[in-house]
Amino acid sequence: MEKPKHHILVCGSFRAQGAPQGICHKKESAQLLPYLENELSDRGMTDIVVSATACLNVCEKGPIVVVHPENHWYGEIDSEEKMDEILDALEDGQACEAYLISE
Repeated sequence: MEKPKHHILVCGSFRAQGAPQGICHKKESAQLLPYLENELSDRGMTDIVVSATACLNVCEKGPIVVVHPENHWYGEIDSEEKMDEILDALEDGQACEAYLISE
């Protein structure tokens, strides 16, 4: 297996006890996962892995999406359109400044 070029993390709000507690899951962050997988495939971006995570502890900015290895943290990613903008920027080798919450 080749090492992926990027890893996209989507906050699932789960905590140690297993119960979702934060905002991301309430804003349906899990709905982004199948969309992301399909969109990456449609774009031919096969060198990117997508994973759901435990709580990323930035609930006030949720849903949170993180792109590694760039370590770009995006907040309030609550629609496919916003995710498309992030993927467009990623394809161009850029950060999507509109939703960036850290660099």
